[in-house]
Amino acid sequence: MTREAAHCTFCDLIHGAAEVSICHEDADAIAFMDIQPVNNGHVLVVPREHFESLLDVPQELGIHLFKVTMRLANAVTTVSGCHDLNIVVNSGAAAGQDEPHFHVHIIPRRHGDGFDIPLPFDGSSMPDRTVLDAYAARIIVALREPARASAEAAKTLGKDSHQEKVVEIERFDEISIESSSDASADAESSGQRRTEHWRINEGAHGELRYEPVVDKDTSV
Repeated sequence: MTREAAHCTFCDLIHGAAEVSICHEDADAIAFMDIQPVNNGHVLVVPREHFESLLDVPQELGIHLFKVTMRLANAVTTVSGCHDLNIVVNSGAAAGQDEPHFHVHIIPRRHGDGFDIPLPFDGSSMPDRTVLDAYAARIIVALREPARASAEAAKTLGKDSHQEKVVEIERFDEISIESSSDASADAESSGQRRTEHWRINEGAHGELRYEPVVDKDTSV
């Protein structure tokens, strides 16, 4: 659903209230030059309708915006002479979004230009594989059953986001089908499901940290 902002500079530009250098437009999207470019050729791809963040953009429109971005990226490399690019979306204030209207940056890059999006992030550590597996499992649930995932997340953390909770996570350990005497065994018989208990708390950067509970006592 569209969320109208009290004032949106990009809406002003789209409606012709200020000067803008347009390089693409269609019924749903418009692209124009950034007035404070990292390098010459820096383009912003913007939906005509006002959507505040990535999570507000309808899926079909998001697909269209990415198609426009892909077409423009090829043109930007040709015109700027830069064959390296950053395609950047900042969604939300904490992520660095400075205009309350969703947009995609196409940023041509040159060696030594001074711009950087440092990944991997030096402030983070490499988690144990089981932590990554746990996040992957939760994301799968969120994709398949978003309402259930939201309810479980709220239940897990509660009103106090810093409190610890213990949750059950189902894992599936695959076994090579070749090792089975019956090659036609279905996927369910080619592996083993098991339930593990994990202790969850919030890390220093707001991330969820998972630790396996070794003993049978799951109280916190």
